[in-house]
Amino acid sequence: MTDIKAAPSRVPWPPIIYLLAIAIAIVLTLLYPLPWITEPISDLLFAAGWLVILGVVAIEVSAIRALRRGNTTIRPDKASDHLVMDGPFSFTRNPIYFGNTLLLIGIGMVSGSLWFIALALIAAFATQKLAIEREEKHLQSRFGKKYIDYTKRVRRWI
Repeated sequence: MTDIKAAPSRVPWPPIIYLLAIAIAIVLTLLYPLPWITEPISDLLFAAGWLVILGVVAIEVSAIRALRRGNTTIRPDKASDHLVMDGPFSFTRNPIYFGNTLLLIGIGMVSGSLWFIALALIAAFATQKLAIEREEKHLQSRFGKKYIDYTKRVRRWI
C-alpha cells in the first residue's frame, strides 16, 4: 500500500484521460459522425465554442500561476507541498480538470461534433474516479482540517 501523503497516484491519469478522450472523439467523428444542429444556431454554437476555449486558456493559465505562486506541483502524480486556495481554486477545487472538460466541450461546439461533448462528460467522470478522489484523500491526509474547511467552502467541480 502506498503512502497517501507521498503522492496521490503513481500514474498522471488526467492528462492521459483527456488526451485519450480527444483521440477517441476524433476517430468517432470521422467514422461515425452524429447529426449536428443546423444554421443559424450552429453558427452561434461555433462562436460560443471559441469563447469557451478562450475561457479555458484563462482558467488554465491562472491555475498554473496560482500553483507556482503557492510553490507546489502541477503534476497530478506528485505530492502537494502546499494547499492552494486562491485564484481559480477559490471557485473550484479542480480548475485544471474543469478547464480540460470545458476544452472538449468547446472543441465539440466549434467542430460540430457531439462526440467531443459526450467524451468530455466521460473523461470528467473517469478523472473524478481515477484522480480526484485519490487527490482528495492525499490532500486531507496532508493538510487535515485546513483542507476539510476548504472543501466546505469550495465545490469539487463548480
